[in-house]
Amino acid sequence: MISDRRQLTDSLPPPGRRTPQTVHQEKGDKQMKRILMSSTMLLALAWVSMINAAVVSTKAAVAPPALAGLPIAGTIANGGGTFAGTLDLIRFANQNGQLVATGNLTGTLTNAAGTVIGTVTNIPVTLAATPGAATCEILNLTLGPLDLNLLGLMVHLDTVHLEITAQQAPGNLLGNLLCAVAHLLDGGGPAGTIAGLLNQILRVLG
Repeated sequence: MISDRRQLTDSLPPPGRRTPQTVHQEKGDKQMKRILMSSTMLLALAWVSMINAAVVSTKAAVAPPALAGLPIAGTIANGGGTFAGTLDLIRFANQNGQLVATGNLTGTLTNAAGTVIGTVTNIPVTLAATPGAATCEILNLTLGPLDLNLLGLMVHLDTVHLEITAQQAPGNLLGNLLCAVAHLLDGGGPAGTIAGLLNQILRVLG
């Protein structure tokens, strides 16, 4: 029995001395800690990216219109009825060489009997924008018409007539912008340049 105890004692490492098995286990623990730290950092970065994307998306969704509450009306095909609402004009753009206006549509659909059958809110729309008579004091724009599907119903939106007036003067930014647009229209200027000037006008009006 005494001999067995001596053999067992001799097989144990001296206190404070690391065996190869201990060293291997410590290396494994350190490697596992590195993996956990890397995973935690990656998860944190991914979470921050998701938050930033959500903030940007939210800002874009709640961007205020440049010109809000333009009255717009329309008719419902196949069965009759009407649409009455407003257009929140956001910006002008060049779409394949064509000047267009983008905005959000809000309104109410009513059937031929006068019963409300549905409402829509902030539906994105793109309408053709046709400049009319333009001088340094006044600009006429026609938006639309437009046919679109609202709540499963084909709706024809009538044109929206927009008239912008200003007085040209050395310090009058709106009047100077209108004058620049008028000159471009007279010379058949590119749609992209006209859209840029119109967006500057919207910012002034907003």
